[in-house]
Amino acid sequence: MKMTLQDIANLVGGRLAGEPDLVISSVNNIEGADKDTITFADEAHVEEAAKSKAGAVLLPNAVSVDFPLPAIYVENPRAAFAVLLTTFIPPISHEKGVSPAAHIGQDVVIGEGVTILPFAYIDDHAVIGDRVIIYPHVYVGQYATVDNDTTLYSSVTVREHCKVGKRVIVHSSAVIGADGFGFTTKDGVHTKVPQVGNVVLEDDVEIGAHAGIDRATIGSTIIGHGTKIDNLVHIGHNCHIGPNNLIVAQVGISGSTNTGSNVTFGGQTGTVGHIDIGGNSVFAARSGIIGNTPEGVFYAGFPARPHQEWLRMQAHLQKISDMSKKLKAMEKKIKELEDK
Repeated sequence: MKMTLQDIANLVGGRLAGEPDLVISSVNNIEGADKDTITFADEAHVEEAAKSKAGAVLLPNAVSVDFPLPAIYVENPRAAFAVLLTTFIPPISHEKGVSPAAHIGQDVVIGEGVTILPFAYIDDHAVIGDRVIIYPHVYVGQYATVDNDTTLYSSVTVREHCKVGKRVIVHSSAVIGADGFGFTTKDGVHTKVPQVGNVVLEDDVEIGAHAGIDRATIGSTIIGHGTKIDNLVHIGHNCHIGPNNLIVAQVGISGSTNTGSNVTFGGQTGTVGHIDIGGNSVFAARSGIIGNTPEGVFYAGFPARPHQEWLRMQAHLQKISDMSKKLKAMEKKIKELEDK
């Protein structure tokens, strides 16, 4: 793939500053860029990009410095770069159809334009929508549904009765619909509570590798439309995750937790169960959420609290050692005075 800078500017809707006929043949990050490459920089990395070997750079419109390299100015360089990635790097493609090495159970419904690769296992009564791509060693359980234009990567499990929406992406080894962690305990013996609900992934959800979404005890565990879940995340049974949440790696959300829309959970954040988390909120990495939270907050720490309050606490903690030394010195001085 080769494009001129002018063609690239037209594609991303940017303002060109440089030679329009300059030919670009690849995309890369700043460190890996060369004279035939276009890269991008946000405002924090403009100086680094200026010293690079790139042929051209995507820059924010807000940048006003005299930039030494050919540049295309756009509103959002990262979004424009994503467009170029899909343009310069050809998508992975597979021959459509159901491989004879795949297992298709009884009464399975398969839509048009489907790709089911070898060693996938589609169990009885499952429904596979149009243009679905199912990679090797995927298991789709009985009465499960996978809607149109969804991709299930290798070793994904979609358990029985679970529902996967349109344009969903589930990455390798994720498990949709494992049993919820439900037990009763009597005389020190743990007895399993049957988990007879399901998981519903709404449209445009993405689930990372090795994530686990537990089925509800009764009813549904729901992941709202447009929500993106990173690798190694656990969502407990009967959770209702709102639309357009961002859930970063190693987050654990305990059962029966409800979240509003547009909530961001930083890495390794954890929650107790049976709480409501307000929409349009952000929780910094390693936050511990132990109760209901209102909408529109930025929390951090354990227990989670307003970010500025947490920062003040951290600043004070840095002084504890010195304060301890001063306190001991004062105690010694008081003791000396008392002895006199």
